[in-house]
Amino acid sequence: MDSSESADTVHALTELGELLVDSVLRGEPFDTIKHIVQEGAPLWYQNESEGLSALHAAAYMQDAELVQFLIDEGAVWNSMDNMKNTAGDIALSFNNEAVYTMIRNAGIRAEMLLALLASRSEPEEPSSLVIRSEDVTAAASTDAFLASKLKFIKDKNGQEICVVKAGEDEIGVMMGWEQNIMQETVKSLCEGHESANSLKILNIGFGLGIIDSLFQALPTRPITHYIVEPHPDVIQRMKEQGWYQKPGVKILECKWQDSIQDLLAVGGFDVVYTDTFSEDYNALRAFFELVPDLLAGPESRFSFFNGLGATNALFYDVYTHLAELHLSDIGIEVKWQDVSVYNDNSDRWGSTREYFLLPMYRLPIGTMNLM
Repeated sequence: MDSSESADTVHALTELGELLVDSVLRGEPFDTIKHIVQEGAPLWYQNESEGLSALHAAAYMQDAELVQFLIDEGAVWNSMDNMKNTAGDIALSFNNEAVYTMIRNAGIRAEMLLALLASRSEPEEPSSLVIRSEDVTAAASTDAFLASKLKFIKDKNGQEICVVKAGEDEIGVMMGWEQNIMQETVKSLCEGHESANSLKILNIGFGLGIIDSLFQALPTRPITHYIVEPHPDVIQRMKEQGWYQKPGVKILECKWQDSIQDLLAVGGFDVVYTDTFSEDYNALRAFFELVPDLLAGPESRFSFFNGLGATNALFYDVYTHLAELHLSDIGIEVKWQDVSVYNDNSDRWGSTREYFLLPMYRLPIGTMNLM
């Protein structure tokens, strides 16, 4: 195909895509829309003026039948318009639960398929079908993160933060506003265990040490408290703060992937928590698979920092349900608690890149399901 033929093809697809979006917004009959799709209109097309796809338009028209048809035909569930809204966000703005659920479920199915493809791919020959981030900064690459320099500071509001440079941005590795989340997490993980003199805890990722400090402040200090932390700057700070001298605390200076055999040999943990930085959902799911072998029994509890996709309500909902399904597959039943993270201080992020923009945090507490 020469350049002129290629240009003609692009022009034809653009016209069909534009016709499809406009026809949906005009409320054309279902059969008319179906015919345009069958003629080859690209479902991925988004108009230039607003960035609307056909799925965006169908959600705006609140046409559940059309939304389901477009999804079945391969519409992209997570594309964003020029205002950074997905079709699911548009459905939410109309309080249209049926349409939102269709789009949310399409996202869950798509992400489950990607996770399945990723799990079946050889590490040295990854599937070309699996979407991967092009971000190789410290925010998305574990190796880049571990080689980066961290800053432990207080911002202008007096909030303690740990930040890392990612491209032109500074990103919070952990920030003081998470204190409330961690308090509720420890409460739910340790309720009924607080006075036990044999409590065994495993935490993956130290950060600012918020959750580990809360574990240490329990009425009865844990008899065993393993902390896995690979970043040299965090390790140095832990030494300066005296963590290596705390009774019962054992610090493994490596990634959890490199310490897992030792941790499995110890086993029998009453509480397991993980909150890593720069790892994606596939890494989190890989850790899920190990949780049943790390826990002591049915009274033990597991949680993780549920922050993936938390800049968008639809993405957050998809990842939350995805985690619940994958944990259920390995025999972990999850109960969710809503923790308000609303803060009148709109400047809590300072100059750092925002990573949690929702008013409610969904706290997962997992236990072994013996049924």
